[in-house]
Amino acid sequence: MVYFRSTNGFRVQVTKHATIRRYGQKLAFCRLVLPLMMTAGCGLVSPFIPASEAQSGPGRGGAGRSDDGPVAVKTATAQAGSLAGTLTYTGTTRPTQQVALRSQVSGKIIDLTADVGDSVSRGAVLAQLDGDLQAIGVNQAQAELSARRAETAQAEVSIADAQAAVAQAQATLSQAQIDAQRLRQLANQGALSQQQAEAAELAAANAQQTVRSAQSQVSARQQAAASAADRIDVQRSAVAQSRKQLDYADLRSPLAGVVLSRPVDVGDFVESGATVLELGDLSTLEVTVQVSELDIRRLSIGQSAQVQLDAFPNEGKIFGQIERITPVANETSRLLPVSVTIPNLSGKIGSGLLARVQFAAGKQNRVVVPASALEVGKGGEDTVFVVEGEGQQAKAVARAVRVGDRNQDRVEILSGLNPNESFIVQSDRPLASGQAVRLSILSEEI
Repeated sequence: MVYFRSTNGFRVQVTKHATIRRYGQKLAFCRLVLPLMMTAGCGLVSPFIPASEAQSGPGRGGAGRSDDGPVAVKTATAQAGSLAGTLTYTGTTRPTQQVALRSQVSGKIIDLTADVGDSVSRGAVLAQLDGDLQAIGVNQAQAELSARRAETAQAEVSIADAQAAVAQAQATLSQAQIDAQRLRQLANQGALSQQQAEAAELAAANAQQTVRSAQSQVSARQQAAASAADRIDVQRSAVAQSRKQLDYADLRSPLAGVVLSRPVDVGDFVESGATVLELGDLSTLEVTVQVSELDIRRLSIGQSAQVQLDAFPNEGKIFGQIERITPVANETSRLLPVSVTIPNLSGKIGSGLLARVQFAAGKQNRVVVPASALEVGKGGEDTVFVVEGEGQQAKAVARAVRVGDRNQDRVEILSGLNPNESFIVQSDRPLASGQAVRLSILSEEI
């Protein structure tokens, strides 16, 4: 609070929120008018509140003042804002998609068609390895496949032979059974000895055993043929794998983007898994910043962000949005990674640039008022006095409000007071709802 002393000895209080020029003009007015008012015995009450009587809230007045007439009040206009302001962090640009093109086979590099900074298309051949070893593997697999097919064909022939042996054995069995039956009848009639009949029956039994053996041979050879067919399928897979290994000699781009680095050169021998090129999609960039655990509650996925690049100071701020918030904080620093994506419309922004990221403190602004404007209502609820009417019809009306965050001297109003509404900041004595008021010249214009 700043105080000025007038020519007649009265002190005038001016709030620290006003500008010196504005209140200098009003102070000059007071120096001219107040002596005249005091001399004339006029009944008007000065809108300025003596320092000995000033209080911090609208409902607290000074002692010794008259309760007759309208209450002199200082008003302000409700404005939307935020207690936290903006959150600013620094990070580094990187492609949203970045891959390392690695060799999947060992070999010598015989060709490189791309260098650092070159644009590449998806599926383009960027490097070639010496594929002689892989070609030999393909030939060997093909030869083995041919051998498996020959083996299968031989097994099928043996099955046919076994089936023919079964047919012949069955014919022999049928004839032996007929002979044994006929000789048994003759032996029973006494025309033939029992020994001859028994020999015929034994021959029939042997023929029966021969049929069973031939049938077993057919079953065994069929199983062998099935195994040979399975080996053909396995060998076909081996051939496909060896051809794939040969295809790995050509390294193709998995994305459309830019070559970021090339750690090898033509003639180098690389092992399987070695990085040949690093590629990135720079059409969209990502900036990851480390956010304090105290501020993370103010951020959400999809929230807008502004990014400023030191490398391009004349480009202005680039608008992006929060793409990802990592839910796990660092146990030591208590920081959480937050990733922001920004477009690279000009194509000039590269990877690894310093970026300054600003987040709005919240998705929506709320009404913010001085803490001195709050009163406690009869029911214990937070209350703000608003001004209704104009001139002599102006009166103070108590309104219950819902309070949000607070800091030292400001409070967020979640509901009950709208932007651009006039509310009372101070008064020269306690207020009651419906009480007539008059505006101090220190009040903001409505």
